[in-house]
Amino acid sequence: MTYQTITFESHGTSCAAWFFPGPDISGFDGPSGRPVVVMAHGFAGTKDSGLEPFAQRFADAGLAVLAFDYRGFGLSDGEPRQRISLSGQLDDYRAAITAAGRQPGVDPNRVVVWGVSMSAGFAMIVAAERDDVCAVIAAVPLVNGPAAGRLAYAEVGAAGIVSSTLSGIGSAVGARMGRGPTMMPVVGRPGERAALTSPGYLESYTAVAGPSWRNEVDASVGLEIGRMRADKHAADITVPALVQIADFDRAAPPHPAAKAAFAARAEVRHYPCDHFDIFAGSDWFEPAVAHQLSFLTRHLTGDRERAVAADPR
Repeated sequence: MTYQTITFESHGTSCAAWFFPGPDISGFDGPSGRPVVVMAHGFAGTKDSGLEPFAQRFADAGLAVLAFDYRGFGLSDGEPRQRISLSGQLDDYRAAITAAGRQPGVDPNRVVVWGVSMSAGFAMIVAAERDDVCAVIAAVPLVNGPAAGRLAYAEVGAAGIVSSTLSGIGSAVGARMGRGPTMMPVVGRPGERAALTSPGYLESYTAVAGPSWRNEVDASVGLEIGRMRADKHAADITVPALVQIADFDRAAPPHPAAKAAFAARAEVRHYPCDHFDIFAGSDWFEPAVAHQLSFLTRHLTGDRERAVAADPR
């Protein structure tokens, strides 16, 4: 299934996106068009870094899909580059939903918000505040920044946390004084100075990384992640939700994700794997995407036989 390259505006910044229209006829189609899945990557990710296999499967099944890059990342415009802003990325996600609803053949009142890792937290936040969202899929979601910090402490120890925190404070202060940001690698080997240093993470992240991805991020990201509390919005989600939890996740703590799923009255799927193991090329991609398709088929078409056929259990 081919896609179209499009752009949309988010508060004056042009964001790059792929739009997958899906087939001419689909079992998901309704009188006003078909549902559209809006998806974005997680922590410092880009749409060409592992999202296309998910998008292709959704499009092949008959859904429209819009996958986009946040401002300052990938092929989107925006300065400074490689700086994560929770409020800015949430604004981009909202703008992407509006843009998706304007695409031909799309029902603007049937938007599926899809996220992985940090963007899964964003998906839960926007699902709780909008009436054009019909379903939410949160894959290995980061919902509680302080809990992620405690997990990182257990992984890298006090010295690593102190070093990252000081770099983040220095970058944030420098930005206020007009200096350039302090950058650090997104992912590195254990013991290296990087945002993610769990064993195997460098290999796992770079295995899905696309040509527009850069292994650097503004060091102030740690301060931003500390403010992430998507779990506080979970109880306000009223549409069907699927939360997919990696039980051995060393990046997005599974227990806060399970609590948020309970608050959202979500369908929960558990996988005996780590954070990056649900991407294409890993053993748990096929079960994860099959569960997503079964969930959407069940809730958006009412065709339980198709949903059961798509569900590997």
